[in-house]
Amino acid sequence: MTVLYQSPVFGPVHSRRLGVSLGVNLLPPDGKVCSFDCIYCECGFNKDRRTGHRMPTREEVSTALRATLEKMKAEGPAPDVITFAGNGEPTLHPHFSEIVDDVKSLRDDFFPDCKISVLSNATQIVRSQVFEALLKVDNNILKLDTVSPGYIRMVDKPVSDKYDVNAIVEKLMEFGSRCIIQTMFMRGKHEGRDVANTGDEFVIPWLEAVKSIKPSCVMIYTIDRETPSPLLEKATKAEMDNIAEKVRAAGIPCQVSY
Repeated sequence: MTVLYQSPVFGPVHSRRLGVSLGVNLLPPDGKVCSFDCIYCECGFNKDRRTGHRMPTREEVSTALRATLEKMKAEGPAPDVITFAGNGEPTLHPHFSEIVDDVKSLRDDFFPDCKISVLSNATQIVRSQVFEALLKVDNNILKLDTVSPGYIRMVDKPVSDKYDVNAIVEKLMEFGSRCIIQTMFMRGKHEGRDVANTGDEFVIPWLEAVKSIKPSCVMIYTIDRETPSPLLEKATKAEMDNIAEKVRAAGIPCQVSY
C-alpha cells in the first residue's frame, strides 16, 4: 500500500540518506498535490489521491513545528535534519518561501546544529521566489532522473506539457554547488514498456548534465517501498555501484542508497 503523511509535521523517521529526519508536509494530509505523477511515487498516482482539503497555512506549519521541536528538546531524539517532503511537491505551496524562513528561525531556536533539507522534483525552480528560498536551505535536493524527454514523459509524467528538461538543467546550473542532485534508478516494466534507466544510453547523457550542473553531491537511490505501478524493480547493487563510480570519477561525491 502506498502512503500519505500527516500534515503539517510528521515523524521523526529514519531516512536512508539524511538520518533522523523530522518531516514537514506542506500538502493536504489526505491526498497528493504534485507537478509530477511518477510511476514509482510512494504516495501513489495523482488521480487516486485527490484531496478536498486545503494546504496548511504558514501559521499552522509554524505552530505545529514549534510544538514538535519543544517536545523533542525535552524528550528526544534530537533531529539530524528537518525535511520538507510529504504528499507531493513542497514548493507548490504559495508561501513556501516564507515557511522556509520560519523553519530556519525555529531550527535556530531549538536545534541550531540541525540541517534543513528540501526534497523537490525541481519543476518550480524557474520561479524566482522558489529559487531564492531553496538557496537558503542546507540540503537543496533536486530531482533529475534523466535528460531523455521520452523517458520523463513515461516515468516522471509532468503534469504540465510545458515542462522542458533542458530548461531545468540550465536553471540547475545556476545553483551549482548549492544543490544536490537526486536520481532514481530502477528496472522493470510499466504498461508493457521497459523502464530501466541504468544502462549507458541513459547514464552517460545524465552524467554529462550532472557535470555541467556541478552539484555538491549526487544522491542515487532505487525503489525501497511499494510503488503504484506494480511491475517496477530495484536496480541491482552492481548497477548502482557502477553508476556511482562514474559520478565519482567525474570528481563529484556520490551517495548510494540501495
